[in-house]
Amino acid sequence: MLACYRSGCLGSYDFDNIAFFARKRFIEGYDTVALLEKATSDCEKEEIALVSMLDIDDQTIRDLKLSCIHAEKCEITDCRERLKKMIEDELAQ
Repeated sequence: MLACYRSGCLGSYDFDNIAFFARKRFIEGYDTVALLEKATSDCEKEEIALVSMLDIDDQTIRDLKLSCIHAEKCEITDCRERLKKMIEDELAQ
């Protein structure tokens, strides 16, 4: 499983999977519930939940109290920006 590409990130999610679900959600138009119903593992459900949070503004995300043991060191907005840019680029094609 690939961690986030950001050096020093301690996340254990596969960014490629998150990008896959982001494409399904925002480019192909699947809703979050439909994606969750097709998830094959708890990890996939968590990755889909991360994608669903792209609709939430950055300040609200910063204000969340994450329960992850790495929350104090996480720069979640870095990954969010990468995903948003990827979606914008694909929609522009």
